[in-house]
Amino acid sequence: MESHMDPIADHSTRGIVQAGPGKMKYKLSRYDPAERLRTFVQHYWVVEWDLRGQEPYRQTVLSHPNVNLVIERGNTRIYGIWEKTSTQVLQGKGRVFAVKFNPGGFYPFWRKPLSNLTRQSLAIEDVFGTEALTLEEDILSRDDVGSQVERMNRFLLERLPEQPDDNVELLNEIVATLVSDHGILRVEQLASRFSLGARTIQRLFDKYVGVSPKGVIQRFRLHEVTERIEKGENVDWVQLSHDMGYYDQAHFIRDFKAIMDKSPEEYVRETRL
Repeated sequence: MESHMDPIADHSTRGIVQAGPGKMKYKLSRYDPAERLRTFVQHYWVVEWDLRGQEPYRQTVLSHPNVNLVIERGNTRIYGIWEKTSTQVLQGKGRVFAVKFNPGGFYPFWRKPLSNLTRQSLAIEDVFGTEALTLEEDILSRDDVGSQVERMNRFLLERLPEQPDDNVELLNEIVATLVSDHGILRVEQLASRFSLGARTIQRLFDKYVGVSPKGVIQRFRLHEVTERIEKGENVDWVQLSHDMGYYDQAHFIRDFKAIMDKSPEEYVRETRL
């Protein structure tokens, strides 16, 4: 079989804000797509919960720079990137099956600048046609996740773009570099690494990713900060601000609060209650 039916070994909760309490409320699993889809799809993810008899649970998320196709009963949609945190409310019993596209991986299916989808969502038929309207029931009626993965593989494989787009592979490499190299803090550094002009990088991100390269760099670095806080590490905010490329702590705090809707100190207090 082309796809890996066991959950992916990496169970990082990076991007899930204050993830600890959520582990008691829902189960998150990730699955590899078929080999031929890996240029376009990072992974499939499944969230399952049973909160019958309990209060609804609110989970805050600082999303990654990825488009997601979320299959949820009565609310299947394709979501662009949210530049701030968003909150999902879980109640009753339910399951969501989703496709997390690689940064740049959704563009070949939509063929429009991804900046048009930032802070927006689309009905599935707006991208994949009316024949996609049966996918929600087809996926969610299956109790076996392996069967769901195989069905989604077939759906996307049947719609693979006919012509390859080298920019998708390039964007995959650029974003992977941002994840692995914590020393890249400015667009100019990124452009130099790939022997491209800063404006070329910016145009690529606008078209294929949906947010600026600066915004993606900032998001990954914030993921690192919140993960350190969640692990209970003591944070030297002055040093951290410098390490993240800020001239002073005040500018770091301003950007943190703009995205997280709270100051770093408030986030620490809430996380360690």
